[in-house]
Amino acid sequence: MADFFAHYWPHIFFALSVVVGVAAAIHAAMTKDDVRAAIGWVGIVILSPFIGALLYAVAGINRVRQQATNRRHAATGLKRGTATISPVDVATFAAGQFVALKTLVDSISGFPLATGNSITPLNGGDETYPAMIEAIDAAEKSVVLQSYIFDSDIIGNEIVAALARAQKRGVEIRVLVDAIGARYSRPPVTRALARAGIPHALFNGAVIGFRMPYANLRSHRKVLVIDGRIGLTGGMNIRQVFTTAFAGSDVMHDRHFRITGPIVSQLLASFMHDWQVTTGEELSDGWFADMSDDADNDDAKIAARVVPSGPDRNLAKTHNVLLGAITVAQSHIRISSPYFLPDQQLIGALAVAAQRGVTVDIVLPSTNNLKLVDYAMTAQLDQLLRPGCRIWRATGAFDHSKLMTVDGAWSYVGSSNIDPRSLRLNFELDVEIYDRKTAADIEAAIDTRIRDSLPETLATLQQRPFWQRLRNRMIWLASPYL
Repeated sequence: MADFFAHYWPHIFFALSVVVGVAAAIHAAMTKDDVRAAIGWVGIVILSPFIGALLYAVAGINRVRQQATNRRHAATGLKRGTATISPVDVATFAAGQFVALKTLVDSISGFPLATGNSITPLNGGDETYPAMIEAIDAAEKSVVLQSYIFDSDIIGNEIVAALARAQKRGVEIRVLVDAIGARYSRPPVTRALARAGIPHALFNGAVIGFRMPYANLRSHRKVLVIDGRIGLTGGMNIRQVFTTAFAGSDVMHDRHFRITGPIVSQLLASFMHDWQVTTGEELSDGWFADMSDDADNDDAKIAARVVPSGPDRNLAKTHNVLLGAITVAQSHIRISSPYFLPDQQLIGALAVAAQRGVTVDIVLPSTNNLKLVDYAMTAQLDQLLRPGCRIWRATGAFDHSKLMTVDGAWSYVGSSNIDPRSLRLNFELDVEIYDRKTAADIEAAIDTRIRDSLPETLATLQQRPFWQRLRNRMIWLASPYL
């Protein structure tokens, strides 16, 4: 037998590579809905059967969706604080054109549109982190905190200290950090949480061994809920680079939002689901608060809802919300995104909106912390400029904001970038808002960035040296995997 393998091992290796490669290629072709992803994976497998099949097994198969880990999708949130919500006439909060959009999101969000909310924007870390610490210090019963990146730096340690103070008062605390995001700082914040005795967990915690096939799936959600009554969410991680005290004039820009009202229960339900899937602990209904009094608050008249998305049964939800919002736009679309790599469906929708007379403004950073993403972004901007979209490169420090408004009446804010990772791989959490005042505030923030921006045009794209344009195009080919 040993002589047989010694003599015929090249033939055996070839036969196995053919079998493994064909099986992986067939699986990719039969299960991928995105043609670019299907072609890419089939090509990788064919060119390198063994290595390609291994990469596909690790990063290409959506096991989360297959196993339906979202089996409890927000059930508690629908049961407590949202189940008795009356139907909302969005025309009274925004405009009649958004009725169709509400119908769309009704069918995909899993949460009802709720009135009686108050939403306060927080500009950057200088406003957001003090608001977080103040809310934690005022907590009486419970605190849940979820973040993609939670650095063990000055700001991170201040928040850990606030959590420790709350726990000493008898407040129940749960902290969930993404396993990849926790590695952005050394030592990881989990050590400080462990020293303080704060219950915490890593989302997708083991990225080697049996959990390696899930390593490409990350929780990008940012949620803080205090006593089930106060919520903070948006696009901001916990990092000192978002504060002027540390970064000075190079401080990164971002937006977060402080929320009260019924959708806080939706934020909490999203966290509870992620915590239960990660740790196996099912938090009780006692973590929710009675929101009936908040609905009667004259200052809390905003209609909003949470939209969770991810590579499970929530796949493509944000993608579909964006398509719906672009479709109903009549006058103006404003988008601010640090990582802007829309697929052909979104590019087509934005192009058609511009061609039918809608002003489409897209604000991107001039300097990006992810160079490869910036190169790929730049390579496809001509597809938006030709039909008439306006693209602006914001000067100054890096802008991490993820904001969108339509016609001064509808807003979409949260953790999602407009790129393949956010739209298909990451677990994200966003809030859609029907409110003219909130939209006006976000529009003002975007317009301020536009005033400090340089226009990107077909001429500026063409003026780049040929080698840069070729580099950008080559990297763009890999954009589904960035």
